[in-house]
Amino acid sequence: MKHPAFFKQFLITICLTFFLAPNLEAQTKRIKRPKSSVGISSVDNYVRNSFDLYDKVYKYDGYAAAGTPLDDDDIDVLEDALDDLALISESAPDILSSLDGQNAFKKAKATLQINKANKALKYSVKTAKELLAGEREREKDDDDSSESNENSDEESDKNINNDNSNDDGEEEPSNVSDGLEVYSKYDFVPGDKILFFDDFSQDFVGDLPSKWNTNGSGAIVKLNKVEGNWFELKAGYRLYVIPDINELPEDYTIEFDVLTSGLSNQTSSGARLHIVLSDTNAFSNGKTHYAAVTLPLGQYAAFNINAYNHFNGKGGMINSGLTADIRDEVKNQPHIAISVTKKRYRLWVNEVKYVDIPRFIEELDVLNYLKFHLYGLKDGEERVFIKNIKVAEGGVDLRRKLLREGKISTNGILFDSGSANIQPQSLGIVRQISQVLMQDESIKLNIIGHTDSDGSDEANLKLSKDRAAAVKEALVNIYNISADRLTTDGKGETQPVGDNGTTDGKALNRRVEFVKTQR
Repeated sequence: MKHPAFFKQFLITICLTFFLAPNLEAQTKRIKRPKSSVGISSVDNYVRNSFDLYDKVYKYDGYAAAGTPLDDDDIDVLEDALDDLALISESAPDILSSLDGQNAFKKAKATLQINKANKALKYSVKTAKELLAGEREREKDDDDSSESNENSDEESDKNINNDNSNDDGEEEPSNVSDGLEVYSKYDFVPGDKILFFDDFSQDFVGDLPSKWNTNGSGAIVKLNKVEGNWFELKAGYRLYVIPDINELPEDYTIEFDVLTSGLSNQTSSGARLHIVLSDTNAFSNGKTHYAAVTLPLGQYAAFNINAYNHFNGKGGMINSGLTADIRDEVKNQPHIAISVTKKRYRLWVNEVKYVDIPRFIEELDVLNYLKFHLYGLKDGEERVFIKNIKVAEGGVDLRRKLLREGKISTNGILFDSGSANIQPQSLGIVRQISQVLMQDESIKLNIIGHTDSDGSDEANLKLSKDRAAAVKEALVNIYNISADRLTTDGKGETQPVGDNGTTDGKALNRRVEFVKTQR
C-alpha cells in the first residue's frame, strides 16, 4: 500500500537529514548470505527471500552512510520491502516444522541458516523503518556486535560444512545450487549422445588435463570445500584452453560447472570468461568463423552478458550486451548450460535463460571446436575453475521420442556423486516426462536406474533403485503426477552401454530409462 503524501514529507526530512548530519554513523558490517542450500525447500526459500530483501535494505543503508538522498523510486522500493518483510516474518513459525524427521546434520545447518536469516530480517525491518522516517542512526556498538556475531556464524557454518557425516551415514550434497522447486520450469534438455566428457578424475593434481590443449598454462587442483578435481584456467591475453573436440553436429549441448575464488568489488569490469565456438583449433577466436558469449566476473556492478559472432572473415550480425546480474551466481558454483540447435543459440546460468538468439550461428557445419578464454583477473588473487564439461549431440524433444518409441534412455539426469540427490539442472528432462504424462493420462511408466561400475555390486544395485525412486518422487512432488502411474526399478551396473574403463563410458552408463507399461 502506498501513502504518497506521507512519504513525500518523509523524503524532505530524509534529504535534510543526509545533508545536515555529518556525524551519521557508518553502515553496519554486512551479514553474509549462506553459500550453500540446506536441501529443505521451505528453509531454503525463507533464507533466500530474507537475504534478497536484506540486500535491498542494505544498499539504501549504504546510501544513508554516504549522504546520498533517496528519491521517490527508492522510497517505493523500501515501502514494498517492508510489506514483503512482514509476509516473510509471518512464515517463520511454520518453517520449524519442516525440520521434523531430518537428520542431525541437516537440522544443525538449517538452524544456523534460519538464525542468520532472522538476524538479516531484524536488521532489515529496523533499518527500513528508520530510513523511511529519516531517522537512520545506528548505535556505536552496531559494527562491533555485528562483526562479532558474523565471525561466530562463519565459524559455526565452517564447522557444519566440514562435518560430512549424519545420522544415516550418508554424505550431504555439496552443490550450492538452489532447491529443486526453483528449477521446476527449467527447459534445458541435454543431448543424449555424449561426444566429450571430462570431470578430470583421471588426471593428476598439478598436471594439465590429458584431453585438453592450451597455449599458456593451467592445472588440475583440489579444493577444500568442494569435491573432486577442478581445472584452474589461467587468465591472459589471447590465452585459450581447448578440449579435444574436432567435430560438432548441428544440434548439440554444452554443460559445465564454474567455481571462482577471490572475486570482490575490486575485480575488473573487464574480467570475463569467454566461451567460443570456432572453425579452427588454433589459439585464436577463429580463422574465418566464430561465435562467442562472455560471462562477466566483476562484482562492483551488474555487467552484461555479451554475445558476438564473426562469419566469412567479417563481423557478424550480432554484437550485443544482454542485461544480466549474475554476481551472486558466479560466486556460488553456477552450472552453465548451452544449447545449439542449428542456428539457434541458448545459454542458461543455473535455471535462468539469459541468451536465446535464433540466428547466432550464421553458417552451419563450420564451427567444430569449443574454446575457453579467461581475461582480466589478477594473477594469484582471482581464480576461476571449471569441471564436469559435457558436450552431447541432440538436445531433442524427448517427449515425441517417448510417445513414438515407447521408451527413452537418458544420461542427462544427474545425481550427486554416490547419492540419489538429483542435481537441479537435470529437471529439464523430468519436466518433459511430466508433460507426456499430463498430455495422456492413460500412460504409465516404469523408471529404471543404471550406474557405472564404481563401487560394489550391492551398493550400485541399491543406488540405481534409489535414483529411480528419486525421479519418481520429483515427478510426483514437483509436477503433481499421480504416484500410481509410476513404478521404479534398478539394474545397478549389470547393463552397461559404454566402457566402464573410461570417463566417457562411465558417463554413458549412468543413465535413467523411462519405459511405457501396459495400460
